[in-house]
Amino acid sequence: MYCRQLSLVNFKNYREARLEFSPKFNCFTGNNGSGKTNLLDALHYLSLCKSFSNAVDSQNILFEEDFFIIQGKYILNGQEDELYCGVKRNRRKVFKRNKKEYERFSDHIGLFPLVLLSPSDTQLILGGSDDRRRFLDGVISQYNKEYLFRLINYNKALIQRNALLKQFAESRRFDLAALEIWDDQLIGNGTYIYHERRRFFDEFIGVFRQYYEFLSEGKELVDIEYLSHLTDNPDFKKLLADNHYKDRQAQYSTVGIHKDELDFLIHGWPAKKFGSQGQQKSLIIALKLAQFSFTKNIKGYHPILLFDDIFDKLDEQRVQQLMKMVAAEDFGQVFVTDTHTDRIEKLFKSIPSECKVFLIDTGIVTSSMILNGKSS
Repeated sequence: MYCRQLSLVNFKNYREARLEFSPKFNCFTGNNGSGKTNLLDALHYLSLCKSFSNAVDSQNILFEEDFFIIQGKYILNGQEDELYCGVKRNRRKVFKRNKKEYERFSDHIGLFPLVLLSPSDTQLILGGSDDRRRFLDGVISQYNKEYLFRLINYNKALIQRNALLKQFAESRRFDLAALEIWDDQLIGNGTYIYHERRRFFDEFIGVFRQYYEFLSEGKELVDIEYLSHLTDNPDFKKLLADNHYKDRQAQYSTVGIHKDELDFLIHGWPAKKFGSQGQQKSLIIALKLAQFSFTKNIKGYHPILLFDDIFDKLDEQRVQQLMKMVAAEDFGQVFVTDTHTDRIEKLFKSIPSECKVFLIDTGIVTSSMILNGKSS
């Protein structure tokens, strides 16, 4: 699976752009702020129906315009699919596949899987548990629609339960029957989510370790621990009931799968506290490569792989080693951003794979060229 063509109108700093891509490597080069990452974000929209950098759709519209449009042509299993995303101010977002509008965006997620590696991924190590749960949910949701459906329902029930707990505190009254209505919603959906997360990690951890071993040249041992209230308390109904009083005092739900955590370890020590910057970067890259391989094996075709500012994460030697591996192991279509065109040219001289380079200047694609091939 790959994106053949991308078209933009009034998206972020692009008034209009149309790009034809290589099915293998594509690189966007230009100064900081020129719009390289915005092109990756457009691809993210077409896969996941949302931006990875700004959750408010209307704020991704070009300044003083009323709408944006992103369109893409994808080749999947030998067939071409046309994707459309349109946003107008104060209107509902519209998403179409082959001119047929989706009623629910969740029906699209997972059909055109994507893996993104960006500078903000440091939050997976240094940020809060919600960042790590978001990664976990994002991986599983791209191949398991039932998981996504239950996650949406769990979060809706959680909001209602928390609102009810706050209402109890304000009115100084407690209605057990009303609370148990939302308990039942959390129990059914939460138990399913917990078991799917556990099943995912049992299969994922080995792939993750292999990639980290490659990046560290076998010098370090890593692990991921999945921590959940349900691990030691598998009876979710009893767990909630035992914490009713605590929840009433806190005015929110203190236990459940919405409190799950991932603990990244290097030689048994928490990477967040004891890992060096280089170790943390390698851990994040191994995590995303493992996500790619895991998703590919589940879906039966390659996700699109996005590397945003990869030289910020690794030195040139490690980047070259990583790109050689990606090329040799047939990772499918890959997009890379960098501020230096000459660095990209040097990198791909040693990689036997076609790379199409796009030069970006303040929302304008000024030119393109093909490395390991003839100019275009």
